[in-house]
Amino acid sequence: MSTCGIPHHGPANSRHFAGWARGPWRRGRLGAVDGWSGKSIGVARGVPVWLLPALLTLAVTLTGIGSAQLWRDELATWSAATRSPEELARLAGTIDAATGPYYLFMHVWVLVVGDSTVALRVPAALAMTVAAGLLAVLGAHLVDRRGGLLAGLLFAVLPSTSRYGQEARPYALATALAVLATLLLVAALRRPGWARWTGYGVAVAALGLTHLVALTLLAAHALVVLVTWWGGPGVAGIAATGGRDRRVWRWAVALVPVALVVTPLLLHARAQRSEQLNWVGLARPDDLSALPGGVAQSSVVGGLLVGVAALGAARLRRRALLPLSAVLLPVLLLFVAGAVVPLWVPRYLVFVVPFACLLAGAALASVPAPAALAVVVLAGLLGLPDQAALRRTHEWPRSAPVDYAGVARVIADGQRPGDAVVYSPRHSWLFLDLGIEYHLDDPPRDVLVTEDEVARGDLWAAECSRPAQCLAGTARVWLVVAGRHAEPLAAVPAAKGDALRAQFTVAQVWQRPGLTVALLTSR
Repeated sequence: MSTCGIPHHGPANSRHFAGWARGPWRRGRLGAVDGWSGKSIGVARGVPVWLLPALLTLAVTLTGIGSAQLWRDELATWSAATRSPEELARLAGTIDAATGPYYLFMHVWVLVVGDSTVALRVPAALAMTVAAGLLAVLGAHLVDRRGGLLAGLLFAVLPSTSRYGQEARPYALATALAVLATLLLVAALRRPGWARWTGYGVAVAALGLTHLVALTLLAAHALVVLVTWWGGPGVAGIAATGGRDRRVWRWAVALVPVALVVTPLLLHARAQRSEQLNWVGLARPDDLSALPGGVAQSSVVGGLLVGVAALGAARLRRRALLPLSAVLLPVLLLFVAGAVVPLWVPRYLVFVVPFACLLAGAALASVPAPAALAVVVLAGLLGLPDQAALRRTHEWPRSAPVDYAGVARVIADGQRPGDAVVYSPRHSWLFLDLGIEYHLDDPPRDVLVTEDEVARGDLWAAECSRPAQCLAGTARVWLVVAGRHAEPLAAVPAAKGDALRAQFTVAQVWQRPGLTVALLTSR
């Protein structure tokens, strides 16, 4: 029926085929696709297929969205989003250029909405909501209405949807854009036209600006376009006008502006890779086996998703090409690259999860509705422990939370005018200073700082090279140290530790998850 995964599927009649070929934008309701085959799952024919998955995803991601503290990556987002555009440009020139466009978006968002934990995370929740709705529409086109609905519902209950839908980072937005770009590709292949290809190009450009790794999805798109051209519209099941060469030519032309926009960012980010990803190791074969649990944020749910998706791929056969390649090719490309340079980070591949759900939805659409819904509910129930854990902390492992807010409360309760604060370590991905400052309206003076992170165009401040001189005349110091330490002064290394030990004694120590804070008084 199809060799490229962009099928006509459902009641085999010409009226349905003609209506489906006109695309989901033919009517006012995006995704109200005709031709539901199989039993209804409690949704009237006139209800848009995207509605229930979107509403469920919105409800799930908003539940407990402010419960977990901002974790280290989100603190970087907060630091960047609260800078001016000029300061953001300096930051992108120093580190984190790849995330610069997202930071600029969040800068505008924070100006309008604020920088509370909930406010910072709401864009991600909305993005996951859009992703779920678009996935249902895409599934309705590639499988059938029932398959699209089940794919969207399954996506909504995955722990990863909540995890990245409750994080002030670009992964949820990249997920939505990946599904949108794929849906627009389907529309452009069915009815080639410059408007459709332009929309596709804009979506791909936005995807690249949001998350460079997500551009590996283009390998799957290229494969589908080439198979469509090679087999012709009839073999591919695409009711379209125009020849094969014209279709490939338009796809290539649509990507030219994308290359012009994204390439400078890619080159800039590549030059910063050694500092930005100095904590990442090379990919190993066993990383592939751990990937389903990593991207699903639950080993058992990830295993279930892979198993059901495999059944869906077997059911669709050649029609599985688009969703299957959208899962496998980005994974393989990142793994191969990550075996040579340190790039392998499972969360970078979260954008492939909707396509795995689409394959799973195809499998579930082939069984009676109660059984299909039972699998969706089972996935949700199996993920409940992880759902609860990720709402306590976003740190990994989740058994090692970092309580910035707890330390900030200790300082706020005992702070006096003239107090200072010292962090150890300073240059750390824990961002101790950002974590404490976020929770304090009037933090103590950061006594060792000679140039703050904003002035440096960096994520870390510079400290004075002679700590003893900078500490002179300070009566009380709040010392914040990473980890739990009975003797926090002993945990501070080098000249900074020597100066603190020589000039101060420990008055009191408080231990909080992942951190220790001590009040030091001058000798």
